[in-house]
Amino acid sequence: MTAQDEMRLLPWTGPGDKPCYLSTDDPSGFMSRLADNIEADQLGTASALLDEASEAFDNQDTSIDEMRCLVKALTGALRDVFRVATSRGHFRSTSDPRESAY
Repeated sequence: MTAQDEMRLLPWTGPGDKPCYLSTDDPSGFMSRLADNIEADQLGTASALLDEASEAFDNQDTSIDEMRCLVKALTGALRDVFRVATSRGHFRSTSDPRESAY
């Protein structure tokens, strides 16, 4: 069993939108592979939404309702990408992305 600070943040939440963690020493176990696959899907979705957003911004005919829907989808994708980055150790789970200097 891994130490508390070595547990993996999973790419989904539990009841009450609370984070879920995986405690295992087997990175090739079923739950680890499931989390890897879900993270890959989330990153793929984010990439596709970025392409869609670029097209929507360039298209003068994009309606306000379409933009709102796109912003909502992008917000969810950004949340997922931040969770993946946190899980992979690129950010501390308590960090605020608005405080990062780029």
